[in-house]
Amino acid sequence: MEKQFKFIISGGGTGGHIYPAIAIANELKSRYPDAQFLFVGANDKMEMQKVPQAGYKIKGLWISGIQRKLTLQNAMFPFKLLSSLWKSYWILKQFKPDVVIGTGGFASGTVLKVASMLGIPTVVQEQNSYPGITNKLLAKKAAVICVAYEGLDRFFPPEKTIITGNPVRQDLLEIDEKRIQALTYLELDPTKRTLLVLGGSLGARRINQLIAEEIDLFQDLGIQVVWQCGKLYFEEYNHFNEKNNVHVLAFIDKMDFAYAAADIIISRSGASSVSELCIVGKPTIFIPSPNVSEDHQTKNAQAILDKKAAILLKENELNEKFKVTFADLLSNDEKQEKLSKKIHKLALPYATREIVNEIEKLIKE
Repeated sequence: MEKQFKFIISGGGTGGHIYPAIAIANELKSRYPDAQFLFVGANDKMEMQKVPQAGYKIKGLWISGIQRKLTLQNAMFPFKLLSSLWKSYWILKQFKPDVVIGTGGFASGTVLKVASMLGIPTVVQEQNSYPGITNKLLAKKAAVICVAYEGLDRFFPPEKTIITGNPVRQDLLEIDEKRIQALTYLELDPTKRTLLVLGGSLGARRINQLIAEEIDLFQDLGIQVVWQCGKLYFEEYNHFNEKNNVHVLAFIDKMDFAYAAADIIISRSGASSVSELCIVGKPTIFIPSPNVSEDHQTKNAQAILDKKAAILLKENELNEKFKVTFADLLSNDEKQEKLSKKIHKLALPYATREIVNEIEKLIKE
């Protein structure tokens, strides 16, 4: 009789940590239908809703990040950390997992730390081109570190570090075949070029301000805009739907259609977004968020820029450079084609499968 495997998967705080964790669980479940799964996240974070919606059990820890300024939350951090380490210990002792997988976030840090102390094999999935402090510390004891960018063996033990890519939605692999269907679904004009604007599920304030400021420019250039402004900003920008060829959405439920319809994309450069955009292979302008730890969004975008595969504009450059940069890209078909080909070459579309192959090696040992 085949052994019934048990997996603990921990990652959260943002969709960029949660969706890869769920993708890994789904792939493991497809290979081991009788396996048991338990997710561990942070109380009051989005994983506490998203993971059960995906059909998995989750336990929450009392943990949160350290704020950049002096706050009561920072003063509570040592108590939260001790509480989370202690609860992680009891979760691990009771569940007895064969492997613990971490996709990032503070909950992931405590669970993997305790698992490694108990001698349970751990897998770190680092999504960014520049790792955070937590993963650098966890990597020393990890069995395998799965990364999405070249050159991370300067931060991690090279013998454990494997380039797999980041798990992405598999429905993005054949978007070229969906273009006509996508234009119909999004009610777009097939004779016009389409700009897709992405700021993440919550939205990006500076990107929204930029699009609002430049909406007349886009109209003058004769392009239509699909603008995902985020649920926090929808009421503020919804009135732009009254303009011709402008489609403002709080959230895009069919991202494969949005990507299929797009000719040019403006996006933040979180790890998951960058991995998706490499697969999509459209000319992209990255506007990184400057408000994230380790400035990792800028570093993610820079890694693509280094391959001459995208355009990078920092928020403090937008007033000076955006109009010229965008108009130049729109008018230069050759540049668009070069960017498309180069970013598509960086795609790692089978990341989930590769990560689970590494987990499988551990359980078979």
